[in-house]
Amino acid sequence: MIRIFKINFVCLSFIFFISCFQGNAVEVEKVNAGIWKISVGRPDKVNLLSELNIAPRTEAILEMGEAFMPVSVEDLEFKVVDGKTYIRFPLEKDEKIYGLGLNFKTVEQRGRVMRLHADHYGGRDNGRTHAPVPFFVSSRGYGALINTARYIDVWVGTGIRKDSRNVPIARDRNTDPEWTSRPYSDNMEFLVPAEGVEILLFLGPTMLEVVQRFNLYNGGGTLPPRWGLGFWHRTPTLFTDKLVMAEVEEFRKRKFPLTVIGLEPGWMSHAYPCTYEWDTVRFPDPVGFIKKLDDRHIKTNVWINPYISPATKLYDEIKPYTSSHLVWCGLVPDYTLSEARQIATRHFEENQVKKGISGYKLDENDGYDYWLWPDVAIFPSGNTAEQIRQIYGSLMQDMTVQMYRKQNKRTYGLVRSGNAGTSSFPYVIYNDYYDHRDFITALINSSFIGVLWTPEVRASKSAEEWLRRMQTVCFSPIAMLDAWADGTKPWSFPEVSQQVNEIAKLRMRLIPYLYTAFANYAFKGIPPVRAMNLEQGYKDEVKMEKGKLDATENPYAMALRKEIKDQFMVGNSLLIAPLFAGETERRVVLPKGKWYDFYTGEFVGEGEIITVAPGLDKIPVYVKDGGIIPLWPGITQLENRRYPLEIRHYGEKASVYDLYDDDGETYDYEKGERTWITLKVDIENNGKKKGTVIIPKNSEVWSFSDYKFRFMSSVPPKSS
Repeated sequence: MIRIFKINFVCLSFIFFISCFQGNAVEVEKVNAGIWKISVGRPDKVNLLSELNIAPRTEAILEMGEAFMPVSVEDLEFKVVDGKTYIRFPLEKDEKIYGLGLNFKTVEQRGRVMRLHADHYGGRDNGRTHAPVPFFVSSRGYGALINTARYIDVWVGTGIRKDSRNVPIARDRNTDPEWTSRPYSDNMEFLVPAEGVEILLFLGPTMLEVVQRFNLYNGGGTLPPRWGLGFWHRTPTLFTDKLVMAEVEEFRKRKFPLTVIGLEPGWMSHAYPCTYEWDTVRFPDPVGFIKKLDDRHIKTNVWINPYISPATKLYDEIKPYTSSHLVWCGLVPDYTLSEARQIATRHFEENQVKKGISGYKLDENDGYDYWLWPDVAIFPSGNTAEQIRQIYGSLMQDMTVQMYRKQNKRTYGLVRSGNAGTSSFPYVIYNDYYDHRDFITALINSSFIGVLWTPEVRASKSAEEWLRRMQTVCFSPIAMLDAWADGTKPWSFPEVSQQVNEIAKLRMRLIPYLYTAFANYAFKGIPPVRAMNLEQGYKDEVKMEKGKLDATENPYAMALRKEIKDQFMVGNSLLIAPLFAGETERRVVLPKGKWYDFYTGEFVGEGEIITVAPGLDKIPVYVKDGGIIPLWPGITQLENRRYPLEIRHYGEKASVYDLYDDDGETYDYEKGERTWITLKVDIENNGKKKGTVIIPKNSEVWSFSDYKFRFMSSVPPKSS
């Protein structure tokens, strides 16, 4: 049986609407300002959001105001065929589609065929990825979440429908030079292996506003503890407490920033599978060890994976709530069950949280078919192995966050997998795939789908590559060196150790700016690191390069897409344009308006493409006209005290910047214990600039002792 439903949003306005067909219904409901929910057929009880402790930031969404669905002529279409749900969205000729998972090689997704499937990343953008978030953003000013915990097949402008209003011309490959292997398609289609599905629509009018509504609906963005924005170092797998402390002392001697130490599997008595209990030889006194680090203002993060060893105390208790299959001979907890969560939580609290650790690295919850439960596995909740695989990383994030919420302490950590609904969780995705260019593309793509990603540094083939990687990671959600395998240090390449030290200290200086960017993520849903495509005034430079016929590599002479995927925005005003090993210069696309060099204040261009050759020492960073960048001193450790603030202003435009502050560690900010400090720069009649700091009356300031303005701009040439 086929059940077909069509909806025209022009007719809906703001009215609740139900369409019945052969006893089945499509329900359309307005959820909030600019957000609609469509329920088709019989959706699964478990979806991407249903198992998570999240709630929409309703007031923030309402403050954004109403928005309208841009689809006016074409209709959305749904079919339920033999227990599967088909979904179609129309595509305009020049419409661009972004999102649809954490992709590493492409930014714009039109012309792609994918199966969105939680997995490690294998070097191909085929949908199998750490965050297969089934959310897309259209350049027309809307987006949609296909809210199902199933593997979803997606055809983004590839399938040509017989009933299309824009059927392409059939051409003869033998004689017509305009023949193409990929004729124009005017639709995007999804196939969900379930008898129904819930779809959430998020309206703009801009793409950034679509993303904001999506993030706010999922609880807003995370606001990490302030220490999480410093510099992280993960030690080798089998380090002892003494070796860790020696490493910390080496950082101190070299005056290199350090705020978090990460312990890898060797902290545990057994790993792969895990006991989650301390090894008494390598760490005989974990409480004392953690206190020593705390006394040095360094937090402790510990590695775990989900699979439970027979050697652990919780094995027998949790066994009834685990799957039919083992991974690495360890039990797989069914974390959709409250019993499993409660048992694991008690064990984690006793052995880690109450001993003072500050957070987790949640490894191996993304999956790899050779060491993960198969889809034929049975889980005691009755949820399918497929559904649990799609949300397992999300479940682990949720469970661990709740432990810290009970203590009124914020945490920040790493995770291998996440899905829709995790934007408010304090975790950053990482992986074992290691390619610098692709890491930047992933950083860009993360901003469309409500997750964070870090291009962590592990190893490099040369000093040049080492420095380029360090420069990039210091402008990401977590600035981290991961030395678990080979013991690398920030100074492993002596010829660039000074430059590495300088970029790490710049990261520390930027913490007030970064912390404010994350506050805007939490309260407004604006990604702290985001694609240029979300920046006002940015003109996307995407070109299709005609493919060359190759009998084996490209027998259909398919065209290749050339797109900008190596520059991004951080916060309100910073444009980052990294270079890669072997490059001495690069092109930078500047959005509309005047832009200035971060380091010198020199005018560099206005809404144009520039070519820069900055040398090895610096990563190109540009500030938009009127940009205000608050900076701390170049500290190496983050102490619980106030620091003087340097307030840089760039360009010739008067501007206002809202600087965020709170205690940096607790959730008291959710109760109103926070302060927005206004930094204002006015341009007087004689052209002189005047800076003003406005602290709301009776407001507490936790982080800043005094304020000094520094005006960085040089006068740009007059426009002709």
